[in-house]
Amino acid sequence: MKKRIDKTPRSQVKQALRLLWLHSRERAAVLKAESYCCEECNIKQSKAKGREVAIEVHHRHGIGNWEKVIDLIFEELLCSPDNLVALCRDCHDKLHHDAPQSTKWGGKG
Repeated sequence: MKKRIDKTPRSQVKQALRLLWLHSRERAAVLKAESYCCEECNIKQSKAKGREVAIEVHHRHGIGNWEKVIDLIFEELLCSPDNLVALCRDCHDKLHHDAPQSTKWGGKG
């Protein structure tokens, strides 16, 4: 029996980003533009039994530093509850549209 490893908040963010990427319009556009063929060897994607070939999408310049990306998500989005405030939709909209930088909560959010 496999031992289940608990997911950490960081691993959950990385998994969510991976799913976002796998279902992104940008990734789909590249695959469609290349007719689901490898740009290096021109082999076509196949799901035929015994001849399976998966075509993946690669970032030409790399992604940079995954840890830095995840740190930024925690800093800006998944921040401490001390930096968050509960508002109704109308008050939240007012903060963003009427006076985004002059609120008593700092204007972010």
